[in-house]
Amino acid sequence: MDTDTAIKAWCDLLGTENTLIQSENLQTAQTATFATQQQILAILRPENIEQIQACLKIANEYCVPVYPISGGKNWGYGSRVPVKDNCALLDLSKLNRIVDYNEKLAYVTVEPGVTQRRLYEFLQKQQSRLWMDATGSSHDSSIIGNAIERGFGHTPYGDRFAHICGLEVVLPTGEIIHTGLGQFSNAKAAPVYRWGVGAFLDGLFSQSNFGIVTKMTFWLMPAPEYFQSFSFTIKEDQQLPDLIDALQPLRLNGTIKSAVHVGNSYKVLSAIRQYPWAEAEGVTPLPESVKEQFIKAWKLSAWSGSGGLYGTKQQVAEARRLIKQALKGKVEKLQFLDDQTLQIAKAVAKPYQRLTGLNLPEMLKLLRPVYRLMQGIPSESQLASTYWRKKTPPPREMNPDRDGCGLIWCAPVAPLEGEHAAKINQIVQEILPSYGFEPIISMTLLTERCLSTIITIAYDREVPGEDEQAMNCYNTLLEKLTEEGYYPYRLGIQSMDLLQKGEESYQKLLKQLKKSIDPNQVLAPGRYGSF
Repeated sequence: MDTDTAIKAWCDLLGTENTLIQSENLQTAQTATFATQQQILAILRPENIEQIQACLKIANEYCVPVYPISGGKNWGYGSRVPVKDNCALLDLSKLNRIVDYNEKLAYVTVEPGVTQRRLYEFLQKQQSRLWMDATGSSHDSSIIGNAIERGFGHTPYGDRFAHICGLEVVLPTGEIIHTGLGQFSNAKAAPVYRWGVGAFLDGLFSQSNFGIVTKMTFWLMPAPEYFQSFSFTIKEDQQLPDLIDALQPLRLNGTIKSAVHVGNSYKVLSAIRQYPWAEAEGVTPLPESVKEQFIKAWKLSAWSGSGGLYGTKQQVAEARRLIKQALKGKVEKLQFLDDQTLQIAKAVAKPYQRLTGLNLPEMLKLLRPVYRLMQGIPSESQLASTYWRKKTPPPREMNPDRDGCGLIWCAPVAPLEGEHAAKINQIVQEILPSYGFEPIISMTLLTERCLSTIITIAYDREVPGEDEQAMNCYNTLLEKLTEEGYYPYRLGIQSMDLLQKGEESYQKLLKQLKKSIDPNQVLAPGRYGSF
């Protein structure tokens, strides 16, 4: 590995302004929301696909690995940090073009640097009647980056990788391929028919190190005639299985078309405010008595959930009737909200607070962004919860890496049945408090058959010993979950070796593919595999 010569060649190619080797830049890129040891050699910022090809040529010539990122906001899973040591970071954020857009057929083709903010503003400028799917991450997170990790959002198109088509990929050797019908230069249906003809390759470039995705087509959702959200609560943990089992048929038969998110009281409390250090007298994890005070003051419940209803007014009315029928006797509260009722609630919020004591204005601050996410409108409101254990308030420009926020996410998936929700909840409730962390949990009815769980280990990285304690907690949690058959849908950079537990023949095939595609092993070594 000839590092110095490779860096000089990259400087000659990209210029010193796009080949960053200054220690402060490298240190920033090496910092995540948990402890990391990996060293980055340089940060490369190509502006087009030709420069990516040239960067890879240099990587192959001098056997110096590169690690591509779209925006680097993979918080909770490793941020921008490579899996292995001594890689050059290939930052694709300058490839930020919206390449194609079709209002009638509802799709858009973008590059890796296109963010949630940019796509939303583009659709607004076009006066489009199409909605994108949005996540609660940063406005400036990459749409392709999230889709490649199989991230999910809030709308009926929330399973993002299920709504993509036609990838352009640069292989580790520098060759370019187009998946699906895109392999034919004159194929009219390339952006609308994902399967193509012959072997289907799209999945090979998701959660892998087989290529660099430089373009991707996203299918957009037609704005419905009418939208209404619904929300519900249950009083006790014991009611969770019945709740999930009541919602499952509605998700399966299409009554509920969107992802439904359900969070426990810790999840809601961390979204409303930071850790109550004064009330808890500095004690962690949050004492039960203090939590109960906030539950009473804010009228919180053991679990709270929400989803969206989309269609004509008649279709939404029928869905509303079926939801009421299915949840009768199983929830504490069930409420429906549309634009008009939200405006009314905003108008009466302060008088309502004076009358009842309920802090409705603050609750609306939490509710509005979630409501908007279900309409494909990006929001950073959820990002503030990464500052849960910090003793200073979140800044206007939030950056969990920079600000020492401790955050590790564990994301197991399970069949969409109440017994599995209860078992995962039990495991989390047993393990996280034993390590000194609150069991912050959200569960998402992601598809008609699958339940996705996000378990948050939140802490302050500036507290000595917390990095090690949090990672020990994560390792114990992951071990217990996988023992019980609950595997994560995505991995952080610290847990890629989990794949070694898979069947030997599966790993053998991946190793053979990697050897063929990347003979010099220069692309993202260790990412989703030890090969």
